[in-house]
Amino acid sequence: MTHTGRVLIAADKFKGSLTAVQVAEHVTAGLRRVRADLEVEALPVADGGDGTVAAAVAGGFERREAEVTGPLGAPVTASYALRGDTAVVEMAEASGLQLLPADGLAPLTATTRGSGELLLAAVEAGATTIVFGVGGSATTDGGAGMLQALGARLLDADGREVGPGGGALATLAEADLSGLDARLRDVRIVLASDVDNPLTGPKGAAAVYGPQKGASEADVATLDAALEHYARVLADTVGPRAAECAQAPGAGAAGGIGYGALVGLDASFRPGIDVMLDVLGFAPALERADLVITGEGSMDFQTLHGKAPAGVAAAARAAGKPVVAVCGRLAIGEEETRAAGIRAVYPLSLIESDPARSMSQAGPLLEQVAERLAEDWLAG
Repeated sequence: MTHTGRVLIAADKFKGSLTAVQVAEHVTAGLRRVRADLEVEALPVADGGDGTVAAAVAGGFERREAEVTGPLGAPVTASYALRGDTAVVEMAEASGLQLLPADGLAPLTATTRGSGELLLAAVEAGATTIVFGVGGSATTDGGAGMLQALGARLLDADGREVGPGGGALATLAEADLSGLDARLRDVRIVLASDVDNPLTGPKGAAAVYGPQKGASEADVATLDAALEHYARVLADTVGPRAAECAQAPGAGAAGGIGYGALVGLDASFRPGIDVMLDVLGFAPALERADLVITGEGSMDFQTLHGKAPAGVAAAARAAGKPVVAVCGRLAIGEEETRAAGIRAVYPLSLIESDPARSMSQAGPLLEQVAERLAEDWLAG
């Protein structure tokens, strides 16, 4: 099949190898070896997890920085993105797993306080709409640290603020949200996530995501019970809505920070890729394109459930535009990718079978893969 017009590259990062911006650069270089005259538009995308601010900056937002409390309590410099009165805040910048050494995971004590401080920085910069990308967190505190940073009081039986992390929520006796920063009432917060888990239970924040943050089986049980207790105490303060929010899609996102945002900040939940496509101006870029190239590091069954390539493919299919994908590793079959609206996939394993080399040489390999793609789709 041949397409001779304009190509839109809307791919996510190859985690551990290339940023979304670098993916677009390497794909463009490969395509142009086959078609030097090709018109290419790059729109790096993200689904709310780490890399979301970088995608917004690549899409024309201004990068801003703030010093905030890191997941272990030490200060970190975190970025957010601002354009006009819209901000993109990525919780991983302040409370992400990426900020911890591999041997320094703290499943019971890591805090989201810095995420609250980052939201506040965006409000102080004039944001009235905040896209709050949640994913890649080091935390399982139900957003308690975030709420504390924004003025909530979470007290133990002695009237003292509970300590940092999800484990400390077991000691929560009283919650008072009346002190939340008044400016937040005039701010629309959109919770952007690629997961729709509830707060607690077998599909909850602790059970599903706790182990990748270093939680043992006993820690998972401790955290799940503490989060359940936290929701009960908040129900005493906020009313039945707190219990509804705990079961709502996205409540379990990023260690339960989704719950904190839903119950305390009146956030609305949307799949992260859908929000980001809106914010980045994907629709007009799609209109200009004849072929769309999407992708991410690992295309697997998770890809089909709310990850960037699936969101891009769904939007492109609705507009009648063909979509192909590039990836590092492909772990789903042609039937699944076609059902998602992706007509062909070009993994790096076409050229390099060794996963370690594939990761370390991702850029040059991606250019070679893009050449093959161009020969198949853009020749002529």
